[in-house]
Amino acid sequence: MCEAEKKDLYAVLGASPSDSVQQLRHRYQQLALQYHPDRLRGECPTEAESGLEKFLEVDAVWRILSDQNSRRQYDLQRRAQELKQDWPVDSTVYLEDMTWDKDEGVYSYCCRCGGGFSVSEEEVEEETQRRQHDDEEEETVEGQHRGVVVCCDTCSLSVYVTWSRHQQTPTLKCL
Repeated sequence: MCEAEKKDLYAVLGASPSDSVQQLRHRYQQLALQYHPDRLRGECPTEAESGLEKFLEVDAVWRILSDQNSRRQYDLQRRAQELKQDWPVDSTVYLEDMTWDKDEGVYSYCCRCGGGFSVSEEEVEEETQRRQHDDEEEETVEGQHRGVVVCCDTCSLSVYVTWSRHQQTPTLKCL
């Protein structure tokens, strides 16, 4: 269930945690028919392969959410993860999707209120060094991400800005 901790299983089915088992079954059946390997047999190989991956993902999610005990356990883990957050986070933003301002030395991203989220190069470097120090002390999983919570300069929304552990800090985008 390691993978389940990282991914919102309800989102995979396009469902909500408040949906009944019947509603989840209906979404599962729709997606299983849509991505079933027999239906995608005539498609190009890459589409068939991605369809098969999606089918297997949907099937694995259904196995967890269809069983009352495993669904309850997943919901408890999901809730515990939400409660562990230090800050209510509206969404996740990847550093490479932010705009780099060379003159100011900050990455910025527009908020839906019209304000903006910004994180300085120093903050990114500090977090990168802190995580690298933590990595030396503990074994870490390949592909793990690092990040910081950033608040909007106008409203109360916040985002989690993240980037890959093994990725160099991007500085390609300029204003």
